[in-house]
Amino acid sequence: MPPTDESTDAGTARAARAALGSAPGSRAGTGFDPGAGTDCEDTLDLRLSDELIALFAGDTGSRDGTVDGTTTGAVHGARGGSREETPDADDLLDRVGGWGPARTIAGALHLVPVRGGRDLALVHRWMNDPAVAEFWELAGPEAVVEEHVLRQLDGDGRSVPCIGVLDNTPMSYWEIYRADLDPLARHYPARPHDTGIHLLIGGVADRGRGLGSTLLRAVADHVLDRRPSCARVVAEPDLRNTPSVSAFLSAGFRFSAEVDLPGKRGALMIRDRSLRDLL
Repeated sequence: MPPTDESTDAGTARAARAALGSAPGSRAGTGFDPGAGTDCEDTLDLRLSDELIALFAGDTGSRDGTVDGTTTGAVHGARGGSREETPDADDLLDRVGGWGPARTIAGALHLVPVRGGRDLALVHRWMNDPAVAEFWELAGPEAVVEEHVLRQLDGDGRSVPCIGVLDNTPMSYWEIYRADLDPLARHYPARPHDTGIHLLIGGVADRGRGLGSTLLRAVADHVLDRRPSCARVVAEPDLRNTPSVSAFLSAGFRFSAEVDLPGKRGALMIRDRSLRDLL
């Protein structure tokens, strides 16, 4: 793939794609493809923990959207019944809302868990940007975004949707999730406490200038700092989204494998705790 970074002048469409980071994949998948590009050190016989087995036993859904994933879980009630706070089970992710700011060269970034009544209109507007909709596939009426968010808020806490607030300005949407407890784990050799991230940068003015790479590196390292049990941060941007893949590489992730996911072929990107000072 061409060595295109978000900071390069690659045209409006490419810059917009680079800013999208990774997003959820949906529909029936085909399983893990151990083809070219598979990193042998990521393949191992994993003994599933009791926690993982119990959670998978109750997981009958599949991931929604299209450019990375969201977790499954029942949506409780109709519109207007959205949860206003993340559930207590958020401790599956060591309470994201209390992590404090991630320091970046662009300013302090706070990950603020989504509150339905407060944040849905903003996320809905971002999802209806054509450059975003191409990969997230959540454009349409607000009910589409509401359902996507409520699946996480009303779930068991394995995925937490957040607004990224950079120096007091809401400017991005994030999903921090337990990749080892997510349907994604069926498509790659997951390890206990693998933590996944999805990113959407909302404003056009914030795209195409390297900000995505800056934020991805800062949040990935924030995950490793706040989750001592987590040894790897993972993402699976769409392989077609070359600028996004490049942004992850610039953020210190390494390409591990190509994976067939529901609705897309993804690039499995990994940021290792053991390599964070080298990449």
